Amino acid sequence: MKKRMKSIFGGLLAVLVVMQFFQIDKTNPEYNAANDFLNSAQPPAGVAETMKNACYDCHSYQTKYPWYTYVQPVGWWVKNHIEEGREHLNLSLWGGYSAKRKNHGLEEMQEMVEEGEMPLNSYTWGHPEARLTGDQRNALISFFKETRDKLGYSGGDDDDDSHGESEEHEEHEHE
Repeated sequence: MKKRMKSIFGGLLAVLVVMQFFQIDKTNPEYNAANDFLNSAQPPAGVAETMKNACYDCHSYQTKYPWYTYVQPVGWWVKNHIEEGREHLNLSLWGGYSAKRKNHGLEEMQEMVEEGEMPLNSYTWGHPEARLTGDQRNALISFFKETRDKLGYSGGDDDDDSHGESEEHEEHEHE
């Protein structure tokens, strides 16, 4: 029995070691900084700082990869989250989004923060600076709402087709 356990442990260890040779790509794509949400929307400094800490690692091309992304399979899992986050909303491409997509993005950001769905708990475990206080949450919600109102997006049915804008999204990803 002991010999069998040693073999199983040895096999698992070998698999883990081999996995380390398959690292994720940690380079951020180039982008036009003028299109970045913080440059386009110009939020107050506190809101900008909160967004940098709580949103930008997964929803922009400004990802900072922590040390544990060098350990597989954790790195693969993190990279998948980043790719999904960027696909859903990429703040680095904000200025190139259509008005309809911006409206939907602002509405979603407001809703996700209001409902406490963002930032993800799995993200805040390793990034305590991303844990939102009540004041930070309220400031984000107010800013998203005010920005929607300022852009003429207040209330009503948005007739959203943001998921149908994949061609526009792909175009910007290749810039």
